[in-house]
Amino acid sequence: MRFEAPHERESEARAWAVVRVAYDEREPVAWPRRHARPLLAGAVVAAVVAAALSPPGRSVVRSLRESVGIEHAEPALFSLPTPGQLLVTSHSGAWLVRRDGSKRLLGHYRDASFSPHGLFVVATRANQLVALDPEGRVRWSIARPAPRSPVWTGTRSDTRITYLSAGRLRVVAGDGTGDHAVSNERRTGARRAARIIVRNGQSQVVLGGRTVFRGTGVFDQVVRSPNGRWLLVGWPTANQWVFVRLRPRKIVGVARITQQFGRDPHVAGWCCA
Repeated sequence: MRFEAPHERESEARAWAVVRVAYDEREPVAWPRRHARPLLAGAVVAAVVAAALSPPGRSVVRSLRESVGIEHAEPALFSLPTPGQLLVTSHSGAWLVRRDGSKRLLGHYRDASFSPHGLFVVATRANQLVALDPEGRVRWSIARPAPRSPVWTGTRSDTRITYLSAGRLRVVAGDGTGDHAVSNERRTGARRAARIIVRNGQSQVVLGGRTVFRGTGVFDQVVRSPNGRWLLVGWPTANQWVFVRLRPRKIVGVARITQQFGRDPHVAGWCCA
């Protein structure tokens, strides 16, 4: 039911009469054609923004976003498809993920790396290099300015950690002793056989000259499983990880990665079957 104030219709008629007289007496002004395109572009942008902000518009944007990725992806990382464990870093810290999908936040660390055989983890924070056990307990730490990119190599009984600090490469023994700078030396390691190629808005994982997986958007990393039979593909565009078994071929998608690990998740290692 609509409420009408007294004499509302008469007031509307008088107002319309005044507006019509003013319109008839106006002086016509030419509108340059060059103004038409900016006005049209502005109208289009406004329409797109209005559509995106409206409930139907948000639904369309959500549908487009959900159309990228593995359609029947698992809603969470319930388990790993093959033996081993993952070391994951994100804005939330460093995570250790077991084969059964259970995960532990080791702490608010940045870069991280497994020791040989996955017995320990080396990680960095503001001005410290830290060695941890799988429960997140600190075994040792050393103070160094802004350490980053640690790599722990060696055998079970003789290991060393290389890392960068203050623009220099440094080496420390696995027990935290003998830290020293290394001059004119670069870290070496086996190149990943799998690589990512981006073409026309699509990313593909190429292994041995053969495309083993492709999708729309950006892949940010490929990590091989300890037994070499699976690849883990990071797909931030879809907020997914995709596990690809090479032979016989099988695809397993896991969704909502940032909700589980925090912003910018990165697999720092897949270790030890």
